[in-house]
Amino acid sequence: MATPLLATKLYIPPLRRSLVRRSRLLERLDRGLRRKLTLVSAPAGFGKTTLLSEWVAGLGQTQPKARIAWLSLDGGDNDPVRFLAYYLAALRQIEPGIGGAAELMLQSPQPPPPESLLTSLINDIAALSVPCTLVLDDYHLIHTLPIHRQLAFLLEHQPPLMHLVIASREDPPLPLSRLRARGQATEIRRADLQFTPEETAEFLQQVARQELPPRDVAALQRRTEGWAAGLQLLALSIRGRDDVRQLVQSFTGSHRYVLDYLIEEVFEQQSAEAQDFLLKTSILD
Repeated sequence: MATPLLATKLYIPPLRRSLVRRSRLLERLDRGLRRKLTLVSAPAGFGKTTLLSEWVAGLGQTQPKARIAWLSLDGGDNDPVRFLAYYLAALRQIEPGIGGAAELMLQSPQPPPPESLLTSLINDIAALSVPCTLVLDDYHLIHTLPIHRQLAFLLEHQPPLMHLVIASREDPPLPLSRLRARGQATEIRRADLQFTPEETAEFLQQVARQELPPRDVAALQRRTEGWAAGLQLLALSIRGRDDVRQLVQSFTGSHRYVLDYLIEEVFEQQSAEAQDFLLKTSILD
């Protein structure tokens, strides 16, 4: 019996109302379509999902024939059968009915070797006549070796018209070195995602509705190191306040909003063993 799949994991995240257009990164993503893989790898809060949802929205306008699918992963997808079921469901946003034979193999009481199933799926993808892109978001939540091997096989034999995008907080254990050597990978990393001073000023105008002097923007740029989440939290803090400059000068990692974010998005995402280790080895209260 097939496991029910959550449809919302296949939704493309909606664009934010206040959005700084990051043209330099969007152009790199466009150029990457000629390669097998685009990897967007950076720690929490650097705007990976926001950038990709903006790019996907624009791609649908500039390349109307291109077909796009999105899969938001979570910790429950570490079962290889469940992962492939969602992978198939995402591909069916591109072409309904694709992977029918692979799905039957997946549901068989005695499934064939993984390569047989994946070969059938790759042949179906190769039969598509239009370019297609699949985005796998939050891939850092996948830690099962058989899944990494499945994805590596799919990447190795990926048809020319298909492009894979992976967003992750850490580099996945895929053959990245081989893809780099062959010129088949585009990589966008933390240094690329950091907001420039110009982007920071525009962001604050849109989100905080504040136009700060250049020296305050520069100070904020240094303090946040272009971290998108930090800028968002600061923007929420200064909206409608009169003591903006004082808050900018005092904004640090100990700000309540920043601490709450780090606890929820970083600390609580660790295993119990890692949390215990971090607490016991921290030199700070």
